[in-house]
Amino acid sequence: MLTAKEQQLLDALFPKATEEGIEIVTVDIIGSKKAPTIRVYIDCEGGVGFDELSSAQAWINEMMDAIDPFPGAYTLEVSSPGIDRPLRTLEHFQRFTGEKAHLVLTQPLDSRTKYTGKLAGVDGDTVLLDVDGVTEAIPYDIIKKAHIIATIDFNAKKG
Repeated sequence: MLTAKEQQLLDALFPKATEEGIEIVTVDIIGSKKAPTIRVYIDCEGGVGFDELSSAQAWINEMMDAIDPFPGAYTLEVSSPGIDRPLRTLEHFQRFTGEKAHLVLTQPLDSRTKYTGKLAGVDGDTVLLDVDGVTEAIPYDIIKKAHIIATIDFNAKKG
C-alpha cells in the first residue's frame, strides 16, 4: 500500500512515535519530485488535538531533517487522519469493523478494482467487506488504498 520511500519514512518514524504514544496512521508523498509534500497522519488514544499535533510536528520535523529524504526542498504536513481515515494495516481493517469503507485494488477481483461496503472483519490475510449483503473476501496484498467513509448525522441532537 505504501511506496518504498513512504515505507522507509514510516519505518524511521515508528520507534519514536511508539515512544511518544503516537500511532503513525500512514505516510503519503505527493506533488512534484522537485518539491514534494510529505504528509504524516497521526493518531493517539483519545484523539489528536493541537498539543499532540504541535509536539509531533516538532520531533517529526527533526527526524526528517536528519533523514533528509529528498535533496532540496520538501514540505512536511502532520495532521490527524480526519473523518475519512486511511486504512493501511490489517489491524486497521479489524479495528474499524462495522464502518463503511472504500477500497481500491492493484488488480481486478471479480472484474472490479473498486469496492465500497461495510467492513466485516479480517480472516487471516483477507479483508472481509459486506457489499450490498454479500461478503467479499479481498486479499490484503492487492489493496492499493483504503479509507473509512464517514457519515455525519446532521439531525442528531446535542446532549
